[in-house]
Amino acid sequence: MNNSQILNQVRLFAQQKMQSDQTGHGFDHILRVVKNASYILEHENQPADPTITLAAAYLHDIADDKLVADPQQSEQQLQQFLTKIGFSAEQGEQILLITHNISFSKSLEKSLSLPFSGQIVQDADRLDAIGAIGIVRAVYYGGAHQETIYDPMIAPRREFSKAAYRDLTQETIINHFHEKLLKLAKMMNTATAKRLARHRQQFMLDFLAEFQAEWQGRK
Repeated sequence: MNNSQILNQVRLFAQQKMQSDQTGHGFDHILRVVKNASYILEHENQPADPTITLAAAYLHDIADDKLVADPQQSEQQLQQFLTKIGFSAEQGEQILLITHNISFSKSLEKSLSLPFSGQIVQDADRLDAIGAIGIVRAVYYGGAHQETIYDPMIAPRREFSKAAYRDLTQETIINHFHEKLLKLAKMMNTATAKRLARHRQQFMLDFLAEFQAEWQGRK
């Protein structure tokens, strides 16, 4: 198979795995991340392997430990799939390195320096977590996990471990903006993503200001 055919197989695999997701990480999210990654690839001067980059973009949530019951088993299945469709062992390792290490929760542990292809995928994923779509996804995810929308008596946490971050009983949907989403613009790796993030960041800030005004009954 050529690279186009391989990526089509990857796309179908991702669709099969993610199409039933009800937390904001469904196949629509995957496709937006792939589009973001393609855009960044086209607008950055530093080269990155497009097949590795886009394959990782398609597959980045397949073994996410907040989405699957057995992340290790999911990674093994992913590795087997990559070998089956023609990726070399080295290419498979590169893709798994990216998919295993791009999440925000990984930054709460010992951080790993990603290759440039991984930095692109990380930026592409983070761009879909902010702005208008990021707002909708935050509410959608919080609703799926019965999170409180907002409680002015619960302050956003400033520091937390990965385990604490994943404990949604200690979070509200609005606090999630302060604990994660508003941090992402400064965490972008590429100049292209940093530029795109500025507008989305401001959109979230405007939303939060309006939310507070309406919550407090200001006219």
